[in-house]
Amino acid sequence: MREAGERARGATAYVTLEPCAHWGRTPPCADALIAAGVARVVIAAEDPFPQVDGHGIAKLRATGIEVQTGLMRDAARELNVGFFSRIERKRPWVRVKLAMSLDGRTALANGESKWITGEAARSDVQRWRARSSAILTGSGTVLADNPHLTVRLEQNGPVHAFVPPLRVVLDRHLRTPAESHVLADGQAPTLLLHAASISANDSCFEHVACAAVAEQGTLLDLNAVLALLAARDCNEVHVEAGPTLCGALLADGLVDELLLYIAPVFLGDSARPLLHLPLLTDMANRWRLQTLDQRQLGEDLRIRLRPRP
Repeated sequence: MREAGERARGATAYVTLEPCAHWGRTPPCADALIAAGVARVVIAAEDPFPQVDGHGIAKLRATGIEVQTGLMRDAARELNVGFFSRIERKRPWVRVKLAMSLDGRTALANGESKWITGEAARSDVQRWRARSSAILTGSGTVLADNPHLTVRLEQNGPVHAFVPPLRVVLDRHLRTPAESHVLADGQAPTLLLHAASISANDSCFEHVACAAVAEQGTLLDLNAVLALLAARDCNEVHVEAGPTLCGALLADGLVDELLLYIAPVFLGDSARPLLHLPLLTDMANRWRLQTLDQRQLGEDLRIRLRPRP
């Protein structure tokens, strides 16, 4: 609108989300539209955030601007799926990344897993990491693989600026070693979530954030974990973890989307499984998934799935 200047007067503005009516990190968008002199605003999706929620529309209409809503609403909500999840469900959108062989295995029996998939698939994962607010894993994965959990985008094209995702480690007993990348490399902020009975006074944790979370059985309470991340304004959480944590999230109904990378290899029946899930005795209780899309990435296949209601 600044570039359009006077040419914006009498124009129609199309926006995906209801213009805000309050001061946040920026001034109210509704005020900017009014000052620009537009005659009509077409809004795809209403904003459920309490400080907006209809106030932006009311402010525009009060000045005589014609407002229409609902055009491509579903597409706009999909574009902002994490934001709507955090505001309406009070938890982030949870996307679980899994990589497996054709026989459904993720690592050899000795734990070796680098690399099941090829370079194209691994590059694709980086883009999903970059769009996330947080990358979540468990202490078992940190101990086994010592991952960086950072975004490494290719430099052969335009790379847009992004905020490094928060690295979140579910570490019930604070087993994360001082020399691990998530504690020592300083490449991205790190949050360790632990049981309330465990103290985080060790000096190796002084440069990262630590928070206690309630326990549920032998794990941290995953609902409490997601509520805490929502309170830290995390919209999308990208999970890269082992079969226990990923299985627990799915079994608790907390997985919204899966990125399943399938490599054309076999690892054998002694290799490690994709997920640890409760025993089923009735096929009617199986976890049903909806396929959103499939994409060939080099020799590998990526399937994007969502659990059916």
